[in-house]
Amino acid sequence: MTLLNDPRTRHRRLGVAAAAVGLLAALLTAGPAAATPDPGDGPAAREKVSRSDAAEARAAVASGEIPGQDEIVHSDNIQHLANIPKEAFTGLNSDLAFQGKYAFAGNYDGFRIFDISNPKAPRTVAQVLCPGSQNDVSVSGNLLFLSTDSSRSDNSCNSTTQPATEKSSWEGMKVFDISDKANPKYVAAVETACGSHTHSLVPDGKNVYLYVSSYSPSATFPDCQPPHDGISVIKVPRNAPEKAAVVNFPVLFPGEGPDGGGNPGGPTNPGVSKTTGCHDITVLPSKDLAAGACMGDGILFSIKDPEHPKVIDQVEDNVNFAFWHSATFNQKADKVVFTDELGGGGAATCNAAIGPNRGADGIYDIVGKGDKRKLVFRSYYKIPRHQADTENCVAHNGSLIPVKGKDLMVQAWYQGGVSVWDFTDSSAPKEIAYFERGPLSTDTLQVGGSWSAYYYNGYIYSNDIAKGFDVLKLDDRRTDPAKRVRLSELNVQTQPDYFD
Repeated sequence: MTLLNDPRTRHRRLGVAAAAVGLLAALLTAGPAAATPDPGDGPAAREKVSRSDAAEARAAVASGEIPGQDEIVHSDNIQHLANIPKEAFTGLNSDLAFQGKYAFAGNYDGFRIFDISNPKAPRTVAQVLCPGSQNDVSVSGNLLFLSTDSSRSDNSCNSTTQPATEKSSWEGMKVFDISDKANPKYVAAVETACGSHTHSLVPDGKNVYLYVSSYSPSATFPDCQPPHDGISVIKVPRNAPEKAAVVNFPVLFPGEGPDGGGNPGGPTNPGVSKTTGCHDITVLPSKDLAAGACMGDGILFSIKDPEHPKVIDQVEDNVNFAFWHSATFNQKADKVVFTDELGGGGAATCNAAIGPNRGADGIYDIVGKGDKRKLVFRSYYKIPRHQADTENCVAHNGSLIPVKGKDLMVQAWYQGGVSVWDFTDSSAPKEIAYFERGPLSTDTLQVGGSWSAYYYNGYIYSNDIAKGFDVLKLDDRRTDPAKRVRLSELNVQTQPDYFD
């Protein structure tokens, strides 16, 4: 176990630092097409690193600068309660959702349902084979929603890969009935332009709205034509999910010409992704607000009319943000944390050469009132531990830890592990706990680590891409009040009002 106050901010030697400088240069000069956020839907990549980098990684392990291969280290205020390895699925583990005593875990091969009534011994209830990246998952009542963002031969769970250049190919949203958790039933599918990389659920009485984020259009894709500067809005009647349908495609980045009005990316803004849609949206229904992480842009918008969202403010960071990936509000809705997925989740960016401001969180205050509200940048946050150059590491999915008067968050960093941090002072964020494993390899860069780390009913749950489902317990006087907050359901991209 490593104590939190152990001063082991890892100082890498010259050879590794030089290699990291090369990586940074490549990330900055690459055209926007080179940014492929989130690992692909094929087998996890294994990229050979140089002999010197491999030797440096082994030396760092031997000296204790970084944990050993697969070794677990954590701060004293975190316990590792359980790990449930993969079973039927060999694909990458992805996002998580929660309902009652159940956790729903996405995987590129389908989804898995856990009974977490005993957090020390989660039990698999069902595994549903339904291939199609990323299989981003959310739940509402008796319905489960699954995103498909890879071109498939049809909308069935028996589909095979098929080029997006073929008109008959399918991508979009799938709907399951989960009234019987042991036997989910596939009940509906809705095709959406450019597929569904992620989706965000907006509850509205008898209906559920889904904001579908997708991007990277091409003139060669019949169902994904440029410009693609908006989101698909799907309306799902709770009592008749088979009638689910796209009811709107609001353009969030209006502009003239084939490229629309979002960030143009390179060469105008080198190293920044061109905005051709959104990657992820977080909604805060209690405040009628949403925040969109949209490739080259961050946006704040009103969802008073859920079928017709309205953009309030739009910001860019062309110095330190390469790809706006996700967003998290604080409870008062006067701050938003945006993440930058530098390197698309497949690169080693948690090192001294990349530095503390890239591949990090950007903390923004929300100032003003109503439709005149603005996003104002305050600071960056990045984990204070350098990782090996064989470890993919960058800011990824996290959630609030509900404590009144405090802004606390738990967050996944791929092979950087899980970080718990405090942004109550948005200009001076600080880490208060962490959990991580050592590198999957000291010879090759393999995609792995925590995809999502979320706080739910007193525990932290993490879906590790390679290692499976982890349960952590956080004991700290700063976060202990959150243990009294109990939810019946949690989709992190649909932030609840924890104290209502």
